[in-house]
Amino acid sequence: MTLFVTLGAVTAGTPATAARAPARAVEPATPVVTALDRAAHPLRGVEPGGDTRDLRPLDRMVGDARVVGLGEATHSSHDFFALKDRVFRRLVVEKGFRTFALEAPWSTGLRLDAYVVHGKGDPRRIMREEFQRDYLWWNNADHLRLIEWMRAYNVRHPDDPVRFMGDDIAWTGPELYDRVTAHVAEHHPGLSARFAELYRGLRPTVATGEYIERYLNKPYAERRERADRTGEALRLLRAQGPGKDPEAHARAVQHARAIDRTARQYAFDFTSPEQVAEAMRYRDEAMAANVVWWQRHTGTKVAVSAHNDHLGYVSADPVHYPRVQGAYLRDRLGPGYVSVGLSFDRGSFNATGPDGAVRRWTLGPADPGSNEHTLDRVRHRDYVVDLRTVGAPADAWLNLARPTRRIGTDYPDGPYDVALARSHDVLIHLHEVRAARLLDR
Repeated sequence: MTLFVTLGAVTAGTPATAARAPARAVEPATPVVTALDRAAHPLRGVEPGGDTRDLRPLDRMVGDARVVGLGEATHSSHDFFALKDRVFRRLVVEKGFRTFALEAPWSTGLRLDAYVVHGKGDPRRIMREEFQRDYLWWNNADHLRLIEWMRAYNVRHPDDPVRFMGDDIAWTGPELYDRVTAHVAEHHPGLSARFAELYRGLRPTVATGEYIERYLNKPYAERRERADRTGEALRLLRAQGPGKDPEAHARAVQHARAIDRTARQYAFDFTSPEQVAEAMRYRDEAMAANVVWWQRHTGTKVAVSAHNDHLGYVSADPVHYPRVQGAYLRDRLGPGYVSVGLSFDRGSFNATGPDGAVRRWTLGPADPGSNEHTLDRVRHRDYVVDLRTVGAPADAWLNLARPTRRIGTDYPDGPYDVALARSHDVLIHLHEVRAARLLDR
């Protein structure tokens, strides 16, 4: 989970690891493991490309969903990113999906979408400029490979392109302010001066990470006043109506809404635990609303990539995350949304340590009594299972909360008590993961 309201810059550090535990001894199968064995479908691996027939069971699990959430148990493991790339390619070819959505800002998504659709810009530069501070985890070799595949696909299919979107709200780039003010100048020129005043001091003139850091350190009253201005700009633009170009109006309103959501996200009192929790609830609701707007506006099916605890239905940490994106997506889409959680037994990941340095961490096999310990006793190394159709007694086991790895941007983190079947519709379990390769570090 990206906690962008956490103050403090992230700096590079020396990789740190925990000792890798020896391979576990084979344990006798329990009735729960036997039931999971019957329900599990093996995967041949995580790397995209090649034969994808092993993903046919996932096709059936996705069904007619218009939005599929693809989670991750850490924010920076190669195997999670590679698997989501592989699954997305399968969904494009076999299920008609056309949008990959990432837990990244709306304006960032538009820049990357311009590249994958039109070849505009350099993806490495875009990623370097956009994926800073708490988004630095996305600046990795796996996302670059996915984005380049999307561009290659669109070169081959110019009349039926795949799209890239960002659903998050911690940053709004200068391009979005320019789009809104250009629309106002063209369609409502009498309001240009008013919009210039309302957006005064908001259009970024520094790098992403520095802008976020500066915003967080502004006095609470100033952050509230900025949100009042962006809210007034949004109301003013919406009041103009669709006019002669409803499509242009709808896009401009959504861009103004993205600007307002960024300002409103920072208009909470971060000295109050209750207000921080409300900020997190607001963020997840906004991310869900962005996905639904995109899906309905473009008519495309969307695969959403984020942490398990954004895309599930029940928060693993309700004190700090009262309600999560998956719950809002289910409210809006019903069975049109399917949540796919990802888990792992052992391996490595990147995360920020207590000293503020980005480190590589390595974990041995999951502890007895945890969800992962039992999941890893299934006979398949990597597999997918539909949690909605698992037979007894595993169905009852899946509905009870027990310790589960949920690792966000910082480590140590967790474990948290999670009931898997209450959190996700589908689960993909990986025996081992390894840390992603971060770019420009």
